[in-house]
Amino acid sequence: MIMTARLVDVAEAAGVSVKTVSNVVHESPHVRPDTRARVEQVIKELGYQPNRAARQLKAGRTGFIALALPEIETPYFAELASRISERAKKEGLIALMELTGADPVMENRVLTRFGRGVVDGIVFSPLSLTSEEISDHPTNVPMVLLGERATPPDHDHVAVRSVDAARRMTEHLIEVGHQRIAAIGHVPDQGTASTRLTGYRQALETAAIPLDDDLVVGVPTYSRSAGFDAMNHLLGLTEKPDAVFCFNDTMAIGAVRACHEAGVRVPQDIAIAGFDNTEEGVYSTPTLTTIAPDLNALADKTLTILTQRIGQSSSDTHQPGTDVPVPWHLVIRESTGGPAVRP
Repeated sequence: MIMTARLVDVAEAAGVSVKTVSNVVHESPHVRPDTRARVEQVIKELGYQPNRAARQLKAGRTGFIALALPEIETPYFAELASRISERAKKEGLIALMELTGADPVMENRVLTRFGRGVVDGIVFSPLSLTSEEISDHPTNVPMVLLGERATPPDHDHVAVRSVDAARRMTEHLIEVGHQRIAAIGHVPDQGTASTRLTGYRQALETAAIPLDDDLVVGVPTYSRSAGFDAMNHLLGLTEKPDAVFCFNDTMAIGAVRACHEAGVRVPQDIAIAGFDNTEEGVYSTPTLTTIAPDLNALADKTLTILTQRIGQSSSDTHQPGTDVPVPWHLVIRESTGGPAVRP
């Protein structure tokens, strides 16, 4: 009885050469259909498992990619990590998670450690490193950058166009009758905050609504507690806002809680909107108006680009980086006067 079937065992049982079995395993077209069927049947009967790891190493690959994100405590990054990991599995790749905490030292370490070739590719969402700093770290493996941070032109980049999305959200708040619109989420020199603040300002300018710096509230983190504290600050103003655009859903959930504790009704007294379309906003009270990025499209575009780069031979000439937009749409729910829309 064969305990662990080998290639030679399959060949003997099927009455073919080892080379023929290898051709079947590698899906070579140069095998007759009846022979292929016979070999595949023997493989099934013997329980033969091709040594894919050895084949990958022979081809100079590991079967792993690095997925470097700022954190996964907020629902957006947790959902993003899940989508990318699942999409990687379909490509036969395993995603190794690295959390940077948006620390420039840790972000540099991602480029230094994984750029040496210990993985087949890198998916990286930087928050601290500049475009120039990323360019100063030439890597030996393909890399796709995520997020709104400035991106070197020679790197692949996949991201939501946050300026456009934030402008559309602010326009929605204006369209439903609000004039004193606050923004929660300002962080100096942070890509996500900068792009969303730009879109917010553009919408106000187009509507001829003066920008009030008192209504732009900075935060230390994009967390529920930060949204809660920022909302309490706004509620303490002599002239309170009549609407608040939070730069992510997590802060918006905290802002809604602050209003509830202060006896302020949402949306009757103050409308609140978020960004990211996380699941908790679908089931919050009230349900949350938000910008919904297409995370499936983001994961698909990212892995498509990365696997294409991985598949290029070392003799290929370097191709310029691609900048790929991710679709998004506005979801109007109860927190700005809409219905309780489900996904």
